[in-house]
Amino acid sequence: MKDIVVIGAGKIGSTIARLLAHSGDYRVTVADRAEEQLAAIESHPAVSTAMVDIADGAALRTLLAGKFAVLSAAPYHLTVAIAEAAADAGVHYLDLTEDVESTRQVKRIAANAKTAFIPQCGLAPGFISIVANDLASRFDTLDSVRMRVGALPQYPSNALNYNLTWSTDGVINEYIEPCEAIVEGALIEVPALEEREEFSLDGVTYEAFNTSGGLGTLCESLKGKVRTLNYKTIRYPGHAAIMKALLNDLGLRHRREVLKDIFENALPTTTQDVVIIFVTVSGRKDGRLIQETYANKVYSAPIAGRLHSAIQITTAGSICAVLDMLADGTLRAKGFVRQEEIALTAFLANRFGHYYAQEQRGAHAA
Repeated sequence: MKDIVVIGAGKIGSTIARLLAHSGDYRVTVADRAEEQLAAIESHPAVSTAMVDIADGAALRTLLAGKFAVLSAAPYHLTVAIAEAAADAGVHYLDLTEDVESTRQVKRIAANAKTAFIPQCGLAPGFISIVANDLASRFDTLDSVRMRVGALPQYPSNALNYNLTWSTDGVINEYIEPCEAIVEGALIEVPALEEREEFSLDGVTYEAFNTSGGLGTLCESLKGKVRTLNYKTIRYPGHAAIMKALLNDLGLRHRREVLKDIFENALPTTTQDVVIIFVTVSGRKDGRLIQETYANKVYSAPIAGRLHSAIQITTAGSICAVLDMLADGTLRAKGFVRQEEIALTAFLANRFGHYYAQEQRGAHAA
């Protein structure tokens, strides 16, 4: 039994705790400053709770002392404080952040750490980079890597064609912050919500547009090796236009708390969602220009007797799989570990990574 701390008792944090506890191999302490969030955590012999404010560095370090790892499911702006505490306490660190600058700071903290620091362990960034790197490894030379991911309601019923399925702060951050991309071989930043495109999958039309953070560290890893590399978020058509009006015309990009309040009071959550993963890589193999694609849809499903949304399953499943591979020695146990260092076959073979397995979800690679 390994002792784990999960920071954040929201939708994803509670799911992580539940998956780890039901595995029988982890004791989990869920920490949050909100008493009502902690009270909602499912009772389990392997789960305990702790009311801790991340701003209280001493209390956080005391909580982490002697633990195997800390998993951050907290808002992105708390990432650095948790990583610093993990380094001081000598515990492994994993997070779900999509924030580019936070990850850069985690990398700096990891440089002198005695334990592993593995940021961006969710769906995108996270699993998407594992898939893209696996496809890219099959080519002699690369031309383009295009990554598309979306967490969508199965039954959209509002003008945004969207329901809240994960962190509101995270969604807003992705829609506002600059996006990394490689264009004609050069690493550049492009604006969020731009370069909209449409595509169809299984007879359904979607739109996709630039959002921040989904590439993780892949830009850095593939710089100089690929002509085009980009990441876009998938939504139903019409979503981007409304978001641009809210953020730009109404100025809500400068009033994030107002936008967050509007979203959380106007957009219902749902467990009836679908996660779409669509990665296309082209390049040369044996002198021929070819293309390979990974496409997968993951739906909400019951786990250990409780229904979980697709975004809960994919996000929590990813970080739990990475923790498992760290615990069994598959991954490096010291320094900064990138998602693209993780082998797709090992990830999918893991009991938590298996939630993505193609034979279960009807995915296909072509």
